[in-house]
Amino acid sequence: MFSVARTSLLALRRDRAAFVLSFILPIAFFSIFAVIFGGQHDTTPRVKVILVDEDKSEASQDLVRGLLHESSLNVLTHPEASGKNASVPPDYTASTAEAAVKAGDVSVALVIPRGFGQHPVGFGPGSKATPIQLLNDSSDTIAPQVVIGMLQKAAFTSMPAVMAEQGMQYSERYIGAFTPAQRAQMQSSLDELKKIQSRLENPSSPGTSSGFSASVIAVNTRSVVGDNKNSSMISFYAAAIGVMFLLFTASGSAGALLDEAESGALDRVLSSRITMTRLLAGKLFYNTILAFVQLVAMFLWGWAVFKLDFFSHLAGFTVMGMATAFSVAAFGLLLASACHTRGQLGALSTLLILIMSAIGGSMFPRFLMPEAMQKAGLFTLNGWAIDGFTKVFWRNLPLWDLWPQVGVLVASGIVLFLVARRVARRWEYA
Repeated sequence: MFSVARTSLLALRRDRAAFVLSFILPIAFFSIFAVIFGGQHDTTPRVKVILVDEDKSEASQDLVRGLLHESSLNVLTHPEASGKNASVPPDYTASTAEAAVKAGDVSVALVIPRGFGQHPVGFGPGSKATPIQLLNDSSDTIAPQVVIGMLQKAAFTSMPAVMAEQGMQYSERYIGAFTPAQRAQMQSSLDELKKIQSRLENPSSPGTSSGFSASVIAVNTRSVVGDNKNSSMISFYAAAIGVMFLLFTASGSAGALLDEAESGALDRVLSSRITMTRLLAGKLFYNTILAFVQLVAMFLWGWAVFKLDFFSHLAGFTVMGMATAFSVAAFGLLLASACHTRGQLGALSTLLILIMSAIGGSMFPRFLMPEAMQKAGLFTLNGWAIDGFTKVFWRNLPLWDLWPQVGVLVASGIVLFLVARRVARRWEYA
């Protein structure tokens, strides 16, 4: 019994493919998802939000200061400067904030309208509070809820004088007018409260409670992206799952090189007029067409079964589909050129593709990942491909807005092919 176990263990050590799939891949996946889900020390994600103050009143500026000090939010009042010495861009307006949400720069934007300072808060039914406009991307269902909760908290922590003044007005409305002496005393207390508020350097102090359930700030929510789409997330999943399996298909198809090398067919081909460069280019062309047809089949199935709006985005799909297919085909060729056996190719491709898919967003949306993981996803083909398809099907952006994704995918494909060609020289000199 022990001899059989020892023999099996030695065989596992010699079989690198089985060893990798048994130990390395589970540890890699555990590490990735531990970073995604276990790296946060609280349950509130840090949400990036654009803030536009059109009112410029005392109440709106108090609210802006409160939101800027809120640790759960990353508040942007103007676009980030493009360089170290670049001048600070002008503040966002309502129109530029909406454009930023549509472009995917942020998921939420808050617009404090003119007249907010006259009726900033309200209590109970029949409130006349001026509502704040919340513009959101409906693909992210978490960010708007977090922003609304932090907005209500900021009202309590950064606008105490306004809250007290509005409370006094509501008391007079429902209970009766105060006497001159009572009004004078309340006004004195309000003035003192405003002085205390002006001395506070951090409106959202650690001891402040955020457990209020009442909504004192009125909010009108409007989805500016994806609100009227049928099966709006189908395109995301079609792209995410499609790219992952394209990588598997490309690596498996490129593995024909290894079969040809083992059978001697590759030597006979190279002994003819066909050079290794032409051979690899032909295989690249075939694998690109195969990957593109696979993508077409995936999206046509989504159109036929899940009502995906496919044909109105045909031009954008074609551009992104060909760029994605080209890059994954080159990736498959590089893997096949670097490996010596089908077993090595299977283990290496499984390890790399699953890790790339986990980080790049094929298994879990990148916008829900920590910021560091979102940036790491940009080192994968999956991340750029999914971002491009999202621009086409979700954001309805024109073709010229696809240039970053198409450029990176095409450039990556060219680099991967050149590296594969260099690695494949071993077959020429064998």
